[in-house]
Amino acid sequence: MAIAPELKEILACPQCKGELEFKEAESRILCRACKLQYRIEEDIPVMLIEEAKPLEA
Repeated sequence: MAIAPELKEILACPQCKGELEFKEAESRILCRACKLQYRIEEDIPVMLIEEAKPLEA
């Protein structure tokens, strides 16, 4: 099961409120503006800034 399209439409980066890039096959969500990646656990986005990891170049 994947993240619902309706949820993808309303999700934004919790830090900058910008657009996100969804990499569901890799279980992560990217914010290119903040250079952060958020994980997806059991099809649930974990959108906590303190748990985000730096985006690798």
